[in-house]
Amino acid sequence: MSAKKAQGPKRSKHEALHQEGLAAYKDWDIELAVEKLRAATQADPDNADFHLDLARALSRGGDFDQALHALANFLRLEPESEVAERFEKLFASGLDKAEELLTEKMTKAGMPLELTGAAMQMWLEYRIAIGRQPLPLRKPETWAAALDYAVRKVNLYPTTQKDIGTIYHVSPNTLRDRFNDLVSTLDVMPCDYRYFIGKQNPLDKLVEAAELLEKLEERFREP
Repeated sequence: MSAKKAQGPKRSKHEALHQEGLAAYKDWDIELAVEKLRAATQADPDNADFHLDLARALSRGGDFDQALHALANFLRLEPESEVAERFEKLFASGLDKAEELLTEKMTKAGMPLELTGAAMQMWLEYRIAIGRQPLPLRKPETWAAALDYAVRKVNLYPTTQKDIGTIYHVSPNTLRDRFNDLVSTLDVMPCDYRYFIGKQNPLDKLVEAAELLEKLEERFREP
């Protein structure tokens, strides 16, 4: 049997793990996604895409230390990648332009420090989540405005795109485009647990109501 034929099924198995991990990531089964993608990287440690997608899953699960470790493996394999510079900046200790603007504007507006932290977390996750997609940063104020607006909306602060656009000198249309990018890429929802800073999340009541309804359904169908 040739070496090429011998490697065929093995490589297919690696890719199967990768695809299963991506499917779980899409379905928000983060634990399974990390398990499958980590298995794929262990089976084929020289596949840069496997490490990159593992980083995305770990980031979505809030494990940013391990996500950066996976990104380091990606950079080791593809140091000249078009996205290498963007990922290398995630390891820097200083703030980027968008984060500097966020800190300045949100502090001036009297927003809680925790809310600024939530916006920073969203920015970190977004930059990892887009993977190989390009990230236009010519106008960082547009991203700062979108992040500020997004975390305020998640936390039910009364605001409008026009109000936030005025603070950052960004048009409402541009802000809307960036906001939609964040929401669709990160699958952000109202009161999203990742970015909600309040002590009691309204979603808890929805979960309790759903569990209660399920129990009532079970009792209703008992013979």
